[in-house]
Amino acid sequence: MSKPAVELTESEWSIIKAVWETEPCTAPAIQEKLFPPTGWHYSTVRTLMDRMVTKGVLKAKKTGKLTIYQSVVTRAQAQSGELFYALKHAFNGALTPMVQCLLDSRNLNADELAELESLIKAKKKSAKK
Repeated sequence: MSKPAVELTESEWSIIKAVWETEPCTAPAIQEKLFPPTGWHYSTVRTLMDRMVTKGVLKAKKTGKLTIYQSVVTRAQAQSGELFYALKHAFNGALTPMVQCLLDSRNLNADELAELESLIKAKKKSAKK
């Protein structure tokens, strides 16, 4: 059974993306990586990472004076959480208007449309079983 989708704040997205790229990692390593785009200091990054541990998004293991962090959620779980957040808040839980909005707002080529059709067909087949 897969872990349920999680909802991340914009700051948490910055942290988790950096963690995914470098894990296992330390807060100073993440702070160094994120300082140029964010200007965040160590205390900010450490506080965010510790909150993410409490939230169940990261896990932390003390090794001497160092705390080593690793992700608990996968990229797919985080993306799913973001998608369901948008579905719930922007579309009142209605999937069809959300998909229509995506189709209308993106200039999809024939290959992308064919891939979407294939995904829908495969889902229909599995739903019949």
